[in-house]
Amino acid sequence: MARIVIIAPDFFNRKDYAMCLEAKGHVTVLLHDVSRAVDTVLSDPPDLLVLQKGLHMHLDSEVVQALKNNLQLALLPIILIVAERDIMTGIDWQLYPVDDLISSQATIEELITRVDLALARKKRIGDNNPLTQLPGNTSILKNIQEIIDSGRSAAVGYVDIDSFKPFNDRYGFSRGDEVIRMVSRILINVVREHAGAGGFVGHVGGDDFVFVVPLDKAEAVCEEVIRNFTALIPLFFDQSDIDAGGFVSRDRQGNEMRFPLTTLSIAVVPCVPGRYEHFGEIAAAAAQLKKKVKSMDGSNFMVDRRKPERYRAKA
Repeated sequence: MARIVIIAPDFFNRKDYAMCLEAKGHVTVLLHDVSRAVDTVLSDPPDLLVLQKGLHMHLDSEVVQALKNNLQLALLPIILIVAERDIMTGIDWQLYPVDDLISSQATIEELITRVDLALARKKRIGDNNPLTQLPGNTSILKNIQEIIDSGRSAAVGYVDIDSFKPFNDRYGFSRGDEVIRMVSRILINVVREHAGAGGFVGHVGGDDFVFVVPLDKAEAVCEEVIRNFTALIPLFFDQSDIDAGGFVSRDRQGNEMRFPLTTLSIAVVPCVPGRYEHFGEIAAAAAQLKKKVKSMDGSNFMVDRRKPERYRAKA
């Protein structure tokens, strides 16, 4: 079953199209107001978007561009409904970076087939984290390697929520998931604000995240992420633990002990031309740096300023 948002008033003016999709087990959300549709997609991302080409004031292409430039929704599959004449004359795919198309004259059987194909493709190649909908490991490694291969400069930040397992043990996985979603929203908003479409945010898994921003934006991003996290994390603690400045839980060996209120650690590795050849080298450098950051009290970040020869991973 998938949740499908549809912005195609002409194509879906026949209710049997939506009814047939729902008969297949899908949930359809038909929207006619484009601005409301975008808000819906951003606030509650669907599994698939069906969009009609030719909306008023070229809003169709603007919607596609906005979603593909969104850090969280770049991999959202989009099916574009086009007129027969568009298929004959051709479409500017730079203007419409969609995943599939279907003729406005298509039958319901063709529509269902295209929808099933798009969802199967997403499941097969997508690696988005199901909790945050952020790109996962495959996309993270691909993004970092592309930066290395292109010779561009960037800063790769590795984010870790400190003492997250004890927090889960103390408050339960449901509240732990809320903290993870909170951190993902902070990262998305801050990276988008400072780097725009040139930034990247990925979710490695659990309480580990990765972001990529221009070198000159790295420290400002880290400072704002930590500032926002520090302001919001108390909302997830009981007042008694806040008053005590920590909470009692168990460590990984099962021993009961007191932990400080949850903090955030960020290790930033500058990626400059010629310094690295493989994303694994950056990950190795970050792992070493993160140990130092996590040993510090409170939420902190550290930018790697060591000489490459001291920590370059062996091939």
